[in-house]
Amino acid sequence: MPTILITGAASGIGLAFLKHYLSLPAPPRIIAVDHHEIPPQEEAQYSPHTLDVSSEASLQDLSSRLKNTPIDLLIHSVGIRGLVPSAVAAHPGDVPATESIDAMDAATMIRTFETNTLGTFLVIRALLPSLRLAASPRVVVMGSRMGSLSYNTTGGGYAYRASKAALNAVVKSFSVDVPDVWFLLVHPGRVESGLVDWKEEGAISAEESVGDMMKLLEKEEMESGRFVDRWGVDIGW
Repeated sequence: MPTILITGAASGIGLAFLKHYLSLPAPPRIIAVDHHEIPPQEEAQYSPHTLDVSSEASLQDLSSRLKNTPIDLLIHSVGIRGLVPSAVAAHPGDVPATESIDAMDAATMIRTFETNTLGTFLVIRALLPSLRLAASPRVVVMGSRMGSLSYNTTGGGYAYRASKAALNAVVKSFSVDVPDVWFLLVHPGRVESGLVDWKEEGAISAEESVGDMMKLLEKEEMESGRFVDRWGVDIGW
């Protein structure tokens, strides 16, 4: 039975992945991880863990508990939007105003990098021993088209864009340095996932996004280290 570890499993895309795998006729072994308590799933069998992905001590504890457990698939879906809290309070519903050049502050930038970039690096590094125990280990990271330098034609989004661009560099380096593990960066689309406090125009449900990504993950012979949208179309770096 394969083992799947899902981070960010308490809400949004991570929770949608958790529900998808639990709904299968023969569910895999699932390890669900989040900073918050994961909502109980009725009559579901999975192992929940509460931890801070930016804490090396917390991740080392998880790694130690899983040291003899092969992880076949790691789905990393932890992230924050990087909006300045004071600007959110002053401009509710106006995303550009909450992450503009004038609104952005150092604390928001640092917090966003700690979660989106450093947190991803620490999670993957901590779980590499368990991934390497699997026959064909895979790592799927939720990226963002906003992390694409070639896509950025509107500016703004300083904390989020920069942290996601750095995330791309981190995952790409993993794909080069750890060739025995397959890596994929996926832009899940504009998803109604709780990254902002209001519904954004054109946002799709987490369930719709995960449905598309599952079709993508079922494809064979995709090259490691790619950056794609939820349909598998390459996104320019």
